Amino acid sequence: MDSSRAWAEIDLDALARNLTVIRRLVGPGVAVLVVAKADAYGHGAVPVAHLALRAGAQAIGVTTCREALELRQAGIRSRIVVLGPALGDEAMPALRQGIEVSVPSVELFRVLERTACGAATPARIHLKVDTGMNRMGMTPEEALMLLEDLRLRPFLALSGLMTHVAATDGARSQSALDQARCFEELLDTARRSKLLEGPSGRAWAHLANSACVLSGLTPLFDAVRVGAAVYGLAPDPRLSSSELTPVMSVRTRIVHVQEVQVGEAVGYGGTWTARRTSRIAVLPVGYDDGVDWRLGNVGEVLVRGRRVPIVGRISMDYTTVDVTEVPSVGLGDRVTLLGADGGGRIRAEEIAARTGIVPYAVTCSIGKRVERVFTGGLTVPVETPAGAVLSGP
Repeated sequence: MDSSRAWAEIDLDALARNLTVIRRLVGPGVAVLVVAKADAYGHGAVPVAHLALRAGAQAIGVTTCREALELRQAGIRSRIVVLGPALGDEAMPALRQGIEVSVPSVELFRVLERTACGAATPARIHLKVDTGMNRMGMTPEEALMLLEDLRLRPFLALSGLMTHVAATDGARSQSALDQARCFEELLDTARRSKLLEGPSGRAWAHLANSACVLSGLTPLFDAVRVGAAVYGLAPDPRLSSSELTPVMSVRTRIVHVQEVQVGEAVGYGGTWTARRTSRIAVLPVGYDDGVDWRLGNVGEVLVRGRRVPIVGRISMDYTTVDVTEVPSVGLGDRVTLLGADGGGRIRAEEIAARTGIVPYAVTCSIGKRVERVFTGGLTVPVETPAGAVLSGP
């Protein structure tokens, strides 16, 4: 690790602690589906999934069938739910592996049935209902029609009924409360007609994401889908919690230091000019590694626990910082781009605020050239859903 140009430290113990907080917030009887799409928001889907299941999660959620199959091939035997649409042949390998898939439209319902019937392989499905986000999902009326229709479809098995909340601050927004009420009305109608009974018992009803859980939205129904909170990220500044610990830290090392005289410019376009004789350190990371180009001249990093400013434009492979105020900085010194060092900390929420993005976009953007280094997770005590305490893998 010491010779790496850049690395992301993934603290699996922090992830386990975050899951403990989440499970306390949702209470008993509510299943936890950990969202590990986009390589677990950049944290590494396979190690995250294994740890999350040890720490009491009941299922893993992803966006694509390919992501789901990668987890199966890595030994994940729990429930895996593909939250995005699965088209035709794309779904076939997933169905054969017992992977559950979401169905956001009547058209895809019919396509998936033909696929499952042709392969003589049952498809375990979650009907996705649009209750107000207006991005993807069928109407409540269409969902009721398909729930009735499922009684005649031997190759389609109901595993869940779901919707997606649009508000990033969960129950703090009236729109989230309206969506929850719409979903609950659909569930009441379906339950009265006994339409939510699948081959393995009652299908999961799930609506709540991290924002809903952190804001105290009720009811939470049968399961919650948590992503950002698992990784210690607040989906909205008003939902920040001291109980959640960021899981990812990103670090690099100084590869060059030079002195710049008054009036000399640094980087492409000369967007920063020295107002004093300055010492400029070069970091071997750029926007291909996840250093947002909008941080040029506005962002900061930690060197020896002290904040120093990013100066000049972020380029593809390099970032320049002004280390004039940090004595004796030199070649090979460690630099923290995200995370804690000494008494200082740079959070994803801070970077997001500076660049106009959401916090989890920060971790998702960390590039493939940045090595993931996993710590912890082997001896941390974890609780099973039944309340027993286990230690070790």
